[in-house]
Amino acid sequence: MTTANGGERILVVDDEPDIVALVAYHLAKSGYRVSTASSGTEALDAARRERPALVVLDLMLPGMSGYEVLQQLRTGDATRDVAVLMLTARREEPDRIQGLSLGADDYLTKPFSPQELVLRVAAILRRVGAGGATSGDRLHIGVLEIDLGAHQVKVENQPVELTPTEFKLLLTLAERRGRVQGRARLLETVWEAAPDIQTRTVDMHVQRLRAKLGVAGDMIETVRGFGYRLRAPQSRQA
Repeated sequence: MTTANGGERILVVDDEPDIVALVAYHLAKSGYRVSTASSGTEALDAARRERPALVVLDLMLPGMSGYEVLQQLRTGDATRDVAVLMLTARREEPDRIQGLSLGADDYLTKPFSPQELVLRVAAILRRVGAGGATSGDRLHIGVLEIDLGAHQVKVENQPVELTPTEFKLLLTLAERRGRVQGRARLLETVWEAAPDIQTRTVDMHVQRLRAKLGVAGDMIETVRGFGYRLRAPQSRQA
């Protein structure tokens, strides 16, 4: 169903009607166009058909878990770039880690503040559209090429598929290459979160980003006790 005119489309996936109504109401009130689904199969069909900017995804769904939905979103040609905010009653760290490792952009646990959810959605969508660069703006760092305007990354001239959050994280490290970025600083910059919230989120995204970058992954160095930095090619001894 569509509940607002204008704005970016958000797909809300949950099998609890009260939660769906609450989330849809607050998102629509903020100007987003909202669609809903109550199962994993319905969610995937809607995502492929409507190409939403973001999916608010519950983990505990009938028939197909939210993890499975996320995995299929990330591997589908039509949906791999859709941003995902996981919304779930599961509060344990392993659940967060699994969701983030599968490519979720953020994670919010129930019970939740509707205002916080709207703010997190807005923050994710800003990451999706971040940069304001023209198509000619590119960063070249060794074998790594970042096209700011197209939000595309290549390693050794081969395209690398990144989520919006992974792209923003890489771009932040690249723009500040050679300088150590603490986890709290990255949370504030990339996730626009308070610096005391889930620093493990940064570690999981860095791990996934390194794996996707292949031979360029080693350019992201862990500075023990501080955070991460992207090594500039001319300073390999750093």
